[in-house]
Amino acid sequence: MRSFRPLFVGRDPVPTRPGTESVSVAEFGRPAVLSYTLTRRSDALASALAKRDTALLHAHFGVEGVYAVPTAKALKVPLVTTLHGFDVTVSRAKMLASKKPSWLNYVTWRHSLFAEGAVFICVSEHIRRRAVQWGYPAERCLVLPIGVDVEAIQPAEPVDVPRILHVARLVEKKGTQYLLRAFAEVRKAIPGSELVLIGEGPLRDSLTSLARELGVEAGVRFLGAQKHSDTLRWLSQSTLLCLPSVTAQDGDQEGLGMVLLEAAASGKPVVGTHHGGIPEAVTDGANGFLVPERDVAALADRLIELLRDQNLCDRFGKAGRQTVEDQFNLSRQTAKLESLYRDLL
Repeated sequence: MRSFRPLFVGRDPVPTRPGTESVSVAEFGRPAVLSYTLTRRSDALASALAKRDTALLHAHFGVEGVYAVPTAKALKVPLVTTLHGFDVTVSRAKMLASKKPSWLNYVTWRHSLFAEGAVFICVSEHIRRRAVQWGYPAERCLVLPIGVDVEAIQPAEPVDVPRILHVARLVEKKGTQYLLRAFAEVRKAIPGSELVLIGEGPLRDSLTSLARELGVEAGVRFLGAQKHSDTLRWLSQSTLLCLPSVTAQDGDQEGLGMVLLEAAASGKPVVGTHHGGIPEAVTDGANGFLVPERDVAALADRLIELLRDQNLCDRFGKAGRQTVEDQFNLSRQTAKLESLYRDLL
């Protein structure tokens, strides 16, 4: 940002870069964390933010927006909330059934956010539609995707190894199991192909077992969580990126998929699904391929097609890079965000 100085706020300790400030409710002791978790209120947090001349609060995800309402009211500052995905796609009934305190609070106090929130930023048109269906006021919902740093991420050279990269939290929504099943077909067609998975999650053990059952464990690498810089390095060393997201049983859907934009910025073709906000970044047959959710055969066909055709990879990669430069340039997206902040102030 150029016009504003960021202060990172959270319930738990907040990791920040050198030279940036943060405040966490945890700094005020365990009773404060418990009170904030259950009641959304922390006088100590409001006081700490007031001392730092906080001008505006920006919450990410509707859940955190609900938690920010009492603090924003105490400070008498505007509250902006970015809606990303599960916060407007998981049903209220499923959230209540989860018994998570944060989700219970979100459902219980959502109307306070609808009333007090100044603006609701949606990461895609799909998320805006779902937000309005969820009850968010349409007149205050606007689409402003988070951008990608096209200066820092540059197109990479083609690679010799037919390598598929999958970057995702290992949860149902990301469709990793369907990618593994498709990869079993890819290995039959292209024996030397590899699948690299970056990310952790509750399905790690079951996915590892599935790779073994499918007989593809020799070609699959589970790398776990990686630093962003290492993820970008793996992008540069892969033929393509695959994110075959699906609608989870609780309704959770993909907002957009930032890794798709980073892959496109790297000049890599992407394979995704007709799901959530993915089609707003990936145009089938132009800068990547889209297949139906859970369609293993179609997914395998498209992966094989790209792994066998470097010219097609190059064409999709150049088109994807152009898409990111035109529509998802971080500097331009951030300028729009700062303009919004100024309007609210």
